[in-house]
This record gives sequence, structure tokens and C-alpha cells, in this order.
Amino acid sequence: MAHERIDVDLPLAKVYELLSNPVHFTNFLERIDSIEKINSQTFEYTTKIGNEEFQWTTNIIDNLRNTRFAWITINGNLNQTGTIRFTPLDNGERTRVDVSLDYRTFFGEAEEDLANFIEGLPAQLKKDLDKFKDLAESGTFNDETEEETKEVTA
Repeated sequence: MAHERIDVDLPLAKVYELLSNPVHFTNFLERIDSIEKINSQTFEYTTKIGNEEFQWTTNIIDNLRNTRFAWITINGNLNQTGTIRFTPLDNGERTRVDVSLDYRTFFGEAEEDLANFIEGLPAQLKKDLDKFKDLAESGTFNDETEEETKEVTA
């Protein structure tokens, strides 16, 4: 489990907009290869750890506009849960972002590469949020993706 906090010099509504759509996470989460939108609540993540590909599907479980955004894994070979909380600063001109992120295996102990991936989460989350802040504040955060408009049906 990792928890990290960062203050972003952008209004709350803009920060929420950038962080409340998981397909945007690949802009700053270095260790996630792809995120595909299945429907408005469901997203499929893919990453490679060592020589193994990991895929998991998450559902949004909490989406309270400009306040909180959370998801849980519903299937796959890696279990990820996350919560992002938004706090306005300076009358809403700046935003504090609190992120909690956890990865676990579904069965037994993790093999070495996956164990290292999980153990490195706190340092990686700090690095990822610093990247988010840089992209968002510089106006170079790519919030328009093809993935966003493409919806997969079963």
C-alpha cells in the first residue's frame, strides 16, 4: 500500500477532470502499459512485470465529483485498488491530491519480479505524481485520447 500527497497549482475542477478518467493514468503512471475503457465504469489495465503480462479489470466504486474517486479490481491476475481524494486550497485555485494505491496478488506469495514491483510502489507513486503535477501545470497533460471515446462491448 502506498499513500502520497501533492499540491497542484490548478483549480480543483481541472485537477478532478484530469484524474477522474482512468484512461488518462497512462500519461503519468509509468508502470502501466495500457488502460482500455470497457464502459463508463469498467476499465482494463495491462502491464508487463518481468517476463509476465498482467491484466486486470477495475470498476469505479466511488465517484463524488471534485471530492473523491475510487476503483477496485473485479478480475484478472493482479489486484489493484485505488482512491484519489481532492481538497481545494486557496479558495479552489490550487488543489491537494491524496492518492492511495495498492497492488496484491490474488493467490499466495508474489514471485520476485512482482514482489519488487509491489515493494517499489511508494517511491514510484511519488515519482508518478510529480510527473502528473509537471504535465498538468505546464498544460501538456494529454487529456484527449482515442481510448477515451472508444468503448468496447462484450
